[in-house]
Amino acid sequence: MYKMLLLATLLAVAGCAGKTVNRDNCAYALDFAWKELDLAKAEGFAGTVSYSKALSLLTAAKTQQQFEGYDGCLEDAEKARFYIRESRAGR
Repeated sequence: MYKMLLLATLLAVAGCAGKTVNRDNCAYALDFAWKELDLAKAEGFAGTVSYSKALSLLTAAKTQQQFEGYDGCLEDAEKARFYIRESRAGR
């Protein structure tokens, strides 16, 4: 009985630890991408299609971060940074 309780506890702890993978990376990528987006806006690129795509992706990434979907958050933040670069290049 003791071994089963120990095993269940270890599995629960491992499950909780898995949710925090990429938490810091997500936060960093979001922070950096929002700063890049603000810079693109200040440079006058806010009206581009790429800027709008980046804004949508960052909004989705923030939502995923709030629901502990750190992998999706990181992926969307990186995609947003691509579109920010495209926006600043005039595409």
